[in-house]
Amino acid sequence: MLTAHDFPSAHAADTSGIEVILVGDSLAMVALGLPDTNSVTLEDMLVHCRSVMRGAQAAFVVGDLPMGSYELDARQATESAIRMVKEGGVHGVKLEGGVDVVEQIRGVTRAGIPVLAHVGLTPQRSSALGGFRVQGKNVAGAMKVLRDALAVQEAGAWGVVLEAVPAEVAALVTKKLRIPTIGIGAGAGCSGQVLVQVDMIGNYPPGRFLPKFVKRFGDVWGETTRAIAAYREEVKGGSYPADEHTYPMPKEEFAEFEKVVDDMSRTVGSEGKNE
Repeated sequence: MLTAHDFPSAHAADTSGIEVILVGDSLAMVALGLPDTNSVTLEDMLVHCRSVMRGAQAAFVVGDLPMGSYELDARQATESAIRMVKEGGVHGVKLEGGVDVVEQIRGVTRAGIPVLAHVGLTPQRSSALGGFRVQGKNVAGAMKVLRDALAVQEAGAWGVVLEAVPAEVAALVTKKLRIPTIGIGAGAGCSGQVLVQVDMIGNYPPGRFLPKFVKRFGDVWGETTRAIAAYREEVKGGSYPADEHTYPMPKEEFAEFEKVVDDMSRTVGSEGKNE
């Protein structure tokens, strides 16, 4: 599982064999330049979901329900999820929370929309958790992760994201569930993994903060800046565009064009003198 936020990123993920694409609310930061995920709106998500769906041909696409679109009750969650499917085109939705969102999950699944749950560190609620902190580091915390995971399973979620949970806790929770777990900062004992695409491909310069669990599998920033710098230098130096980058015109046609332009210039010049 990998995130995508537009046509190119979806096309790259889909072509590379990613089975599940998440249109994550992380697009708030990586695509819109916003300070956090809570700044993104349902309308923003719909635009990006449509873009991703144009690039994804084989993957199952899940769209994040953003903060403010599902917390009130099952009706709000269901209405938002229906819009994500009908207007955004996605195949299912993801929402954050455990025991406290079971009614929302039931409502959305009753509408025939697959739900991916998300427990452990829930970024939309990070302020209530004391910031972006690992969850389940003690017995009480680990039990909460397990209870939340069991609750969303019973509510009808087809899977659950476990974020920022100790690896051994995530592995045990995975064994206790009938549904698959998708880990992000939760070790290799989960059923699958998810990362933010622009983080793992190295889309930003060295020094940008990345969570501990992110591995950079590429250096898109380095290749992008190299290519742009080369383009700038060739334009400044006059080597681009070269002949192979231009469209030819038959010599006789250009000669005729030059003659017409010269005649026009002489005519304009004569008119000026007559005045």
